Parts: sequence; structure tokens; C-alpha cells
Amino acid sequence: MVYVFIIFLLSVLLGLAALVFVQQKRKLLQLQAENNKLSSQSNDLTNKINSLEFENTQFKLNPHLFKNTLNSIQSYAFRTYQSLEKLSWVLDYILYDSNVQLISLKQELEFARNFIELNKIKLHPLFDLRVSVKVDEEDTWSAQNLVSPLVTAFFIENAFKHADLQSANAFIAVSIELKENVFNYSVSNKINAKPVFQGKGGVGKETLKKRLDSVYGTNYRLDYTVQGDTYCSTLKIDLLEFKAKMLDNR
Repeated sequence: MVYVFIIFLLSVLLGLAALVFVQQKRKLLQLQAENNKLSSQSNDLTNKINSLEFENTQFKLNPHLFKNTLNSIQSYAFRTYQSLEKLSWVLDYILYDSNVQLISLKQELEFARNFIELNKIKLHPLFDLRVSVKVDEEDTWSAQNLVSPLVTAFFIENAFKHADLQSANAFIAVSIELKENVFNYSVSNKINAKPVFQGKGGVGKETLKKRLDSVYGTNYRLDYTVQGDTYCSTLKIDLLEFKAKMLDNR
């Protein structure tokens, strides 16, 4: 009887242990399922957050990119329009306004400004281009027809053609001044041993001198000087003396 009771007791204990084991396993599986569900929800939430962050980044980035691109296109288009406008004005001046023997300093000054702007296309934006204009356009001398058309062209063309446009200390300096009835004009530049921009065109020194001789006689002075690595062209025209000579020859 004792053995039977012991066996019965062991059976009951084993049954209880198995029941506890099954219950614990069921709880463990339930906890694992809940953990997997939470992990899945967490991943979904992370993905949604990442998606929202990506969309938000795209929303901030793309308009900025397009805006910059649009600004660049607009800038190039505006520069192109400006250049074409300057070119059109210069061509009109050469074809129509310069067909007379004399024009006003005011007209020639406007041509020089536009011609310089056209040539600036060749330059890096940071290139040292100095333009000094000291002409009172209300001065009666600037409005009188006393200047030979395109007299400023050769100096400007020559400077942009032969100047050193690459080195750090390169420069082109243009100075136009009307002082005490004298038109003072000079263009200087750092010399380039191997000019970047080659090509023919424009009037040469001799042609310019012959034209100035025929128009102004002894009432002008033309000089070309070299100091170190700087080349300078200067022209002085005494407008008062030239006008007096014109009146005497009538």
C-alpha cells in the first residue's frame, strides 16, 4: 500500500509540474508574441518617422535647389540680354553715328562705356578692371561736336587683346577726364607676353595717328609708354585750341 501511495503521489506531483510547465510555456509564448508585436509596431513607427523625415527633407531641399537653378538661369539670361543690348548699341554707333567727322564727347563716352562692358565678357568676375570717368556731362564742352568718332576704341581693344588676364596682379585701367577744356584719355594694363586673345581687327597705331593728324593737327598728343610690365596709351586733345582753329578756318 505504501508503494502504491508513493506512486500515486509522484504521479500527482508530475502532473502538477507538467501543468505548471505548460502554463509557464504558454505565458512565455504569449510574452514573446506580445514582444514581437511591439517590435513590429516599433519598426513600423520608425519607418513612418523616417518616411516623414525624408519627405520633410525633400520638401525643404527640392524648392531650394530649383530656386538656385532658376536664379542661375535668370542671371545668365540677364547677362546675355545685357551683352546683346550693348552689342546692338555699339553696332548702331559704328554703322550710323560714326559716319560723321566729329561727334560730342558725351556720345563717345557712352560708346566707350558700352565697348568696355562688351569686352568684360572675356574677364573673370574678380578681374581688376578700373574705369574712372571724370566728365561733367552738363559741361558745354562735352556736348559740342569736337571729338573724332571711335577715338577711344583702339586703346580699349588693344588693352583687352594684349593684357595679362590670368595672373593675380593683372589689371586694366581706363581713365577719361575733361579738365580745363582738355580731353585726357588713358588706358594701361599689365603686359602679357603671350596674349590669351589673339586676332585681327580694329585700327592700328599708324591709322589712328593719321586720323588724329588729319582732324586735330597739332592740337593733340598721343603717347605709348612701357614701365616695367605695364603698358600705357595716352591721348590728350585740347578742345579749346581745336575749336579756335576750326573757327579760323571757316
